[in-house]
Amino acid sequence: MTRMSPDVPLLNDYKQDFFLKRFPQTVLGGPRLKLGYCAPSYIYVNQIILFLMPWVLGGTGTLLYQLGILEDYYAAALSGGLMLLTAFVIQFTSLYARNKSVTVERILTTDILAEEDEHEFTSCAGVETIKFLIPGKKYIANMVFHCVLAGLLCGLGTWYLLPNRITLLYGNLGGTVLLFFFGWMTLCIGEYSLIVNTATETATFQTQDTYEITPLMRPLYIFFFVSVDLTHRFMVNIPALEQMNQILHILFIFLPFLWALGTLPPPDAFFLWAMEQVLEFGLGGSPMSTHLRLLVMFIISAGTSFTSYFIPSTVGVVLFMTGLGFLLSLNLSEMAFVFKHNVTRHRVGTKSNALSSHSEKQFTWKECLFYIIILVLALLEASLLHYFAGFSQISKSSPQAIVGYILMILLIILWILGEIQSVFIFGIIRNPFYPKDVQTVTVFLEKQTRLMKIGVVRRILLTLVSPFALIAFLSLDSSLQGLHSVSVSIGFTRAFRLVWQNTENALLETVIVSVVQLLIFGTDLWWNRSLDTGIRLLLVGLIRDRLIQFISKLKFAVTLLWVSWMEKKQRRKSTTTLCLLNIVFSPFVLLFIVFSTLLSSPLFPLFTLPVFLVGFPRPTRSWPGVVGSAACVCADSVYYYQMVPSLAVALQSAMTAGSLGLILPGSHFLGRFQDRLIWIIILERGCTYCCINIKGLELQETSCHTAEARRVDEVFEGAFEQEEYRRICSFNEHFGNILTPCTVLPVKLYSDARNVLSGIIDSHENLKEFKGDLVKVLVWLLVRYCSKRPSKQNVHKTDNKGKPSLIITPALNTSPQPQCPEDTDSLNSETFEDWSDDNIFDDEPTIKKGKEEKDQLKVFPATNLPIPGSVESQRVGEQSTGAVPENSLYEAVILGYPAIDKGKQEGMAYIPLMELGCSHSHLLSIPAEWGSNCLPNSKIKEMSSLFPEDWYQFVLRQLECFHSEEKASGVLEEIANDKVLKDFYVHTVMTCYFSLLGTDNMTPSPGYILRVYNSVLPWSVALDWLTEKTELFQLALKAFRYTVKLMIDKASLGPIEDFRELINCLDEYESDWYVGLVSDEKWKEAVLEEKPYLFSLGYEPNMGVYTGRVLTLQELLIQVGKLNAEAVRGQWANLSWELLYATNDDEERYSIQAQPLLLRNLTVQAADPPLGYPIYSSKPLHIHLY
Repeated sequence: MTRMSPDVPLLNDYKQDFFLKRFPQTVLGGPRLKLGYCAPSYIYVNQIILFLMPWVLGGTGTLLYQLGILEDYYAAALSGGLMLLTAFVIQFTSLYARNKSVTVERILTTDILAEEDEHEFTSCAGVETIKFLIPGKKYIANMVFHCVLAGLLCGLGTWYLLPNRITLLYGNLGGTVLLFFFGWMTLCIGEYSLIVNTATETATFQTQDTYEITPLMRPLYIFFFVSVDLTHRFMVNIPALEQMNQILHILFIFLPFLWALGTLPPPDAFFLWAMEQVLEFGLGGSPMSTHLRLLVMFIISAGTSFTSYFIPSTVGVVLFMTGLGFLLSLNLSEMAFVFKHNVTRHRVGTKSNALSSHSEKQFTWKECLFYIIILVLALLEASLLHYFAGFSQISKSSPQAIVGYILMILLIILWILGEIQSVFIFGIIRNPFYPKDVQTVTVFLEKQTRLMKIGVVRRILLTLVSPFALIAFLSLDSSLQGLHSVSVSIGFTRAFRLVWQNTENALLETVIVSVVQLLIFGTDLWWNRSLDTGIRLLLVGLIRDRLIQFISKLKFAVTLLWVSWMEKKQRRKSTTTLCLLNIVFSPFVLLFIVFSTLLSSPLFPLFTLPVFLVGFPRPTRSWPGVVGSAACVCADSVYYYQMVPSLAVALQSAMTAGSLGLILPGSHFLGRFQDRLIWIIILERGCTYCCINIKGLELQETSCHTAEARRVDEVFEGAFEQEEYRRICSFNEHFGNILTPCTVLPVKLYSDARNVLSGIIDSHENLKEFKGDLVKVLVWLLVRYCSKRPSKQNVHKTDNKGKPSLIITPALNTSPQPQCPEDTDSLNSETFEDWSDDNIFDDEPTIKKGKEEKDQLKVFPATNLPIPGSVESQRVGEQSTGAVPENSLYEAVILGYPAIDKGKQEGMAYIPLMELGCSHSHLLSIPAEWGSNCLPNSKIKEMSSLFPEDWYQFVLRQLECFHSEEKASGVLEEIANDKVLKDFYVHTVMTCYFSLLGTDNMTPSPGYILRVYNSVLPWSVALDWLTEKTELFQLALKAFRYTVKLMIDKASLGPIEDFRELINCLDEYESDWYVGLVSDEKWKEAVLEEKPYLFSLGYEPNMGVYTGRVLTLQELLIQVGKLNAEAVRGQWANLSWELLYATNDDEERYSIQAQPLLLRNLTVQAADPPLGYPIYSSKPLHIHLY
């Protein structure tokens, strides 16, 4: 993404036309009166007729009622019946048209969008016309249900808008006319969207309307208004209900504007939001991490409150509320899952995993025992205090008042201990007790020791002391003494549960109620006269939540105004006008903020400009999908997978100590380390647990991403990397940013270092040493591989135990053959002649295929050697001898015969049968299939001088592959002196060497090394032979990469002194390093297995330099800050509207451009797919807070 001018159009030309066509359709409920092409007039006439049809049918019933022919309910029934019949006619007509139409293939034009948008109409009632006007329903059940609903809606709407009824409410004829006219417009809009054609709603929650829920949105709101009127009809003597009915009749005519502005939520979002609000503020619960958990918890919690009303005993009520409040605040589903898992493992587990299973079960039982003890103590305390203590109105000397004083002290202490844990107090003043200049883990942990001790004290006070003090306050309340009412059941059920669900909030609310009660004690106020303590706590909790939201929304609005004006790069031509309008109409802006706060809905900045609207209420998570079910997974996602377990442990410690402040569902945190950005969302909060979702943002450095990431770094540096000489109590320089630093977390993860290898990989001396080192590493890897390979008795052993094996050896010790000039010339021309190093990013050279399979060495059983000069030999696996065909794979080449052309030559070596010199050599023998020849013997003999025999013997003597250490040294000495075995290693090692570096033995260039490192090898006969042997090829490639790493280490750390140091170095590579490519699957596996180090070689084309990338696993500090939750929700609301309604998916749109104060680009990334694009999203993680 590139940075662009702030005056780029908010919508491009096509999207503007699309929006101007869609928005009128949304306002009117579905009629498409603005098309992008010329349509016949009957298209518009038909839509107007269908739109006004409910009014005509309802008007018939209204007229008959006004004339006194029918009663009001009969008139409503008549209108509803006519509408029901009309709806079925409309839907069956649509169904008939769809069944009659024939699919015709169209030739796609260049303008696909225009082709999809245009329709060809043949007649007023043609099939294409009907399909355009009435798209129809996907499901027959929905068709029937919507038709019935349409009839019911028309009938009740007719009853709702009867002129006589409206006149009785207001007594004004002019008002009646207006309400009747615009009311029927609202009804027609609702009917059209339900039964004819559903408009796309601005309030869109789901990305796809699978079950056709959207058509129900507008009728459901109409039904709500009608239900209030019906209630008022049958309950006449309630003044408040009459006033509410009058207000709703006026509000009814404004419903189309609320629908068009997207203020009213769709049904699915509304029900989820309503359950969350009732569960949290009416029942004392918490928003849940999944919709299923929310539904189940809502039903159980509502059942608990309902059941408490019918318990006759006051002590029984207190015990019931206390016990169920504690149990429901626990993470019961997770505990049940762990318990079931452990029981299952215990039943079917084997003896090997018995210990681990037992330890896990012991931990679970200890946790359960702790909860049981807490529950028993809470029940004892509540029952005893309620039963024996005297009940009286609260005063300065009553037991409840004394407990109230204790709670005030606890609140102050906990607040002080909590603020000490964070880097800033109130997000403004730097905490003088927080460590300064925190850069390393050891220094931070040393300086934080005292803070951790304070955190332990705070946790004990919060987990054990405060809940029992709160239970004492509630148990002593006089409201529980007599027969309880509905308000007592609701209020105290919530209060007893909130004690455990969120102790901090419960403590704050109880202290506020206690202080207010003491201040207004003895006065005849509504607070004292009409409310019990439970309802007071409920109201205080609701006010507390809404006040926090209001402050956050106000800060977000002010920040957005400030940024729009002060940031020159963000200032548009319209900015001045918008800022002046916000100042002039500031009361209305505040009214919008208050309204969105009361609804707990996001403050919606249109296109992220200072144009504020009220978004529709939605669940705290903002998105409808399952948490962690979708992410834009890429190669970098693996680094987040690796770090999340360690991050969860670090978050547990920080949350327990209070370093992250008040942990509330819906809170957002941002973590930063090097190029990684971690987005943390609080999903759920309960007793001793918290449920979170961790998202990982992309590591790709775009301009917008980099600009905002740089500001995040500046915010954290200003907070955590302070010099010792700075003032003790400095201020937060980035207070206006939506990010407030909290603390740093020690997390085990990979640090990423990229080094320029200029002067190392292009050094001629290093490249010369590279060749020798490559042979040594090949020897070491082959010996290591063969020593760990299971020995195959049938390969190198005979039936007689004491006799050595008979094997086929390559012709290294045979008499020399005359060398053909074609051998060398042909081989050189087949390797690298046209494979230059001028451009290391040339296309990969094509490897020639289709050649005949090369000779394969087989192990012969005991046999007689062939007689020189003969052309016969014994076939493998046969007891008789015979003439070998010309194309036999095992033809013996006779010395002294004339040379054969390379293209016609079948065998390339004289292959005698040789005996291994040691009976134990088979333990280190090379696999038989690796022993074939693919190169001229002259070249093998010539290059065998490069084989380091002293290194080979040293490596053999260091092996530890024998159980008996007493005999090991002698056996290894015998194996090291076995010349036949050595010849096999020489042959295999040098063939791999030729395959990797070529037979010309030239010093490789840096470009050549990079290509081979990346598995791009030039074709040769040896390469064909090597690639057929997958394991050997991988070993050779591994040896090459180890040698590259060794060359860099020698240049950086100094030369290798002796063989022992080289062995240690290679052992370290094998155990602690992964040397390969970032794109390899094994690289990801190494990261997940937490290999201590990873290395990759690369090239930077822009700078023209070779680079080395090293990942080091270590415990490092992640900086964490808290985000303004309302700023995040507001930007996500705009994102949802802009992509789902305006379909503005332009990658360079204004609302996705970098905004360092609002972190606009990062916030968009963190949204759930398909609107956002995090590269990692975890499943809900349950963090234990103890």
